[in-house]
Amino acid sequence: MISVEEARSLLFGLVTPLDAETVPLVQAAGRVLARDVSAKRTQPPFAASAMDGYAVRADEVAKGASFEVIGEAAAGSGFAGRVAPGQAARIFTGAPVPEGADFVVLQEDVSRDGDHINITGDTGASHNIRPAGGDFKTGHRFAAPKRLDPADIALLASMNIAEVPVTRKPVVALISTGNELVMPGETPGPDQIIASNTFGLKALLNLAGAETRILPIALDTPASLQTALDLAEGADLIITIGGASVGDHDLVAQVAADMGLERTFYKVAMRPGKPLMAGRLNGAMMMGLPGNPVSAMVCGTLFAAPVVEALLGLPARAPERLQAELAVDVAANGPREHYMRAVLKDGLLTPLPDQDSSLLSVLSTANALLIRPVRDPAQPAGHMVDYIPI
Repeated sequence: MISVEEARSLLFGLVTPLDAETVPLVQAAGRVLARDVSAKRTQPPFAASAMDGYAVRADEVAKGASFEVIGEAAAGSGFAGRVAPGQAARIFTGAPVPEGADFVVLQEDVSRDGDHINITGDTGASHNIRPAGGDFKTGHRFAAPKRLDPADIALLASMNIAEVPVTRKPVVALISTGNELVMPGETPGPDQIIASNTFGLKALLNLAGAETRILPIALDTPASLQTALDLAEGADLIITIGGASVGDHDLVAQVAADMGLERTFYKVAMRPGKPLMAGRLNGAMMMGLPGNPVSAMVCGTLFAAPVVEALLGLPARAPERLQAELAVDVAANGPREHYMRAVLKDGLLTPLPDQDSSLLSVLSTANALLIRPVRDPAQPAGHMVDYIPI
């Protein structure tokens, strides 16, 4: 068996970042920017008023000073004239500051009588003007790779970028294996259960940025499994669930090998999720996850989701680890790294009492994976431990 970190490193070694495609900006949220882009304009493109008020010359600003109002500047409709000494232009937020003016007196600091104003308040030190290029200038570089969030979309729009190069979504093919499985909505036989792993993994990997397809369930026969793997042709990442162990009905490794799998590793020193397999099958990455539902989802979190992000060109890295205090005492850990389902509340981490890898209800209750290192001794409440938010 290899360690979790070794397994993840080997998986990242199988990754080849995908090519780029151009999409409209309105479709780019959540996508990964594939190449640097540059601003096509300066923002603001002119010195602009930050407030509603009157544009005047700064050297004339004083309490009691009087000005003649000679025009008006509004957003989208500037004042074409020049502000001379003793003059002011009515101005609104976002409007271009007229030539000759370099100070905006707030409207609440003046009184107006017809075409004349008097400064009645304390104007303060701020000129209330946003300088041209105060946000960014033409040519400003927006660096890739980056997953584009709503603020990024707004920034790109203000840069006058209507289309963006993004990494193509990785196509992931999910294959559940086992005679015991039927799809949700079907009526299971007396010895059957509902397939859940593919649905949880599809949700997880789509959130990571993949385009995930659920293929038909493969029965425990070489022919059925080969058919399912044939249907995965064209996928960037093939993930099988179940059938990767060493039982009489666990056929994934042998059938995949017969179809050309170049296996990179098999078995990881972790709980849950030891029977994890990975390699490359006819140009695609392949991962064989264990069949127990919690094991599959934990492996999806620790390995499959980071692989999807690496395929998108994002940094190849493990899920973020944070620290919290144990709320209760925990017993010593064994020879495998243990990812315990836990609840983080008020800064305290409590492992859930039943850690059986078949219990999806426990996983659904958890919001963290408490990480117990190999042969970690018993730890008391209050001890600081690592965890991964889920």
